[in-house]
Amino acid sequence: MPINIPKQLPVGKLLKEEKIFVMDEERAISQDIRPLNILILNLMPEKEKTELQLLRLLGNTPLQVNVTFLNTATYVSKNVSQTHLETFYTTFEHVKDRRFDGMIITGAPIELMPFEDVVYWKEFVQIMEWTKTNVTSVLHICWGAQAALYHHYGIDKFELEKKCSGIYLHNITDSTVKLARGFNDEFVAPHSRNTSVSIEDIKNHPDLTLLSASDDAGAFIIISKDEKHIMVTGHLEYDACTLAEEYARDVQKGIDIDVPVNYFPNDDPTKDPKNTWRSHTHLLFTNWLNYYVYQKTPYIWS
Repeated sequence: MPINIPKQLPVGKLLKEEKIFVMDEERAISQDIRPLNILILNLMPEKEKTELQLLRLLGNTPLQVNVTFLNTATYVSKNVSQTHLETFYTTFEHVKDRRFDGMIITGAPIELMPFEDVVYWKEFVQIMEWTKTNVTSVLHICWGAQAALYHHYGIDKFELEKKCSGIYLHNITDSTVKLARGFNDEFVAPHSRNTSVSIEDIKNHPDLTLLSASDDAGAFIIISKDEKHIMVTGHLEYDACTLAEEYARDVQKGIDIDVPVNYFPNDDPTKDPKNTWRSHTHLLFTNWLNYYVYQKTPYIWS
């Protein structure tokens, strides 16, 4: 949240030069406060686990958040009960006339498929186009990030030689960017994917900024220059045990899969992994809600 200071306080200029978020009394008095309306398009198969992960993060800020869960009408998940979907989810047809302050689009286990072959791709494109006018800021995760890069900016994904799975070290390119406030210069984050996107294509695109990348996992956090879209190619929202569960699932299926890197103590899958990315996860979600949603969304949509 911003620091509220007298308008002419001399140190205010220095604080702003240091990128400290300040607000003068005049603006603070004129502000109206209301809950933020966040739409979550949950494409993950185990929807209840993803709900818990995301709500835990959205609930850890001083901001009041109203959440609406969205699922696709052209594909019904097989891993969640129909009763759960009918009780807690809605479809695009029922929200298309509404405005939302923020939106989260999750990943989906369909990354090896060409985008146009995804059964709900046309519906998904319709939703992405709708966000241009009806959502202040969109946070895209994993496959959702790759889909946004493809649809909005023409950057396609490519298949990796082997799955990128584990905890990887990342760097921040510019610590003054609002989304990275409070981040260490180096931090770790989980990845779990079979595809990636070109760092060079992102760097060369006039509408994109590469905020964070990993020498081993590639591009991580990408922001559009208009700050409308934030794309995170990994899974900061994952619990400590999520990669372990995915690894065990793949092993059970007979898939030839490597142990997630830098994850299990001594690379021993019988040992419990530790969550070493939690603090930066909370920072990212708090910064997104504050700087890209709360501070930008209109009080009354028109």
